[in-house]
Amino acid sequence: MPTRNPVKQKLRDGKCVFGQMIMEFYTPGIAQILASGGADFIIYDMEHGRCDMSLAAGLFASCKGTGVEPFVRVPDLASYPLSRVLDLGARGVMVPRVETGEQAREIMAQMKYAPQGRRGVALGIAHDNFRPGGPEFFSQANEDTVVIALVETSRGLENLDEIVSTPGLDIAWMGHYDLTVSMGIPAQFQHPKFLKAMDRFLASCQRNLVAAGFLPANPQDALHWIAKGFRAISLGADVYLYSQAFRNFYDSVVTGLASEQAAGK
Repeated sequence: MPTRNPVKQKLRDGKCVFGQMIMEFYTPGIAQILASGGADFIIYDMEHGRCDMSLAAGLFASCKGTGVEPFVRVPDLASYPLSRVLDLGARGVMVPRVETGEQAREIMAQMKYAPQGRRGVALGIAHDNFRPGGPEFFSQANEDTVVIALVETSRGLENLDEIVSTPGLDIAWMGHYDLTVSMGIPAQFQHPKFLKAMDRFLASCQRNLVAAGFLPANPQDALHWIAKGFRAISLGADVYLYSQAFRNFYDSVVTGLASEQAAGK
């Protein structure tokens, strides 16, 4: 049987968990790279990235033994049964554009075995390490699967409490870019309307004992929002961090060359 999910336990203990959104580098080595840096989880993006089902299955398998839990952001609620990515080995699923409590309950129904839901049963495949367990497997799988609702529209904000109070929800994730676009204040993250929405979002999560998730732009933002109460944090996304690291390296070299030339070396 699969091992217990440490991300769930850390969240239950009130701790922060850290990972990264992967939007470009869909390679087996990325999980080991993040593991060496101390990551708790990895989110493979199937909504905006080129990751498909076949690629995702191999990526989930590459996480085994690394200590990094494989999560996936699916394209939407209706693309295919959410249980399919779980059967392939995902340990958590992020669903975008959750706007109603009814949608949140449907997500839960697809991801949980009866009596909590209606997930179909297929044993002895990737999700249980090709070793079917006994009757206790189903309750353990229900407990260990991380369910993440991505709230990123004005409608979702209107129905926030109904979404966040859904039994079984582990993380409510703030989709800040999409939310500001939906609110008519695109990328204005210091706008009073957005800051008020963030306060309301956090209050709902805390009231319903659900972890709040966020993807901050930099370490300063991360520390700010963790202090506010966010506990599931994506430390940037792969493509942005790589680009920024390359730019910093490049700028340092160019600056150094310019200094040497100015000194006549």
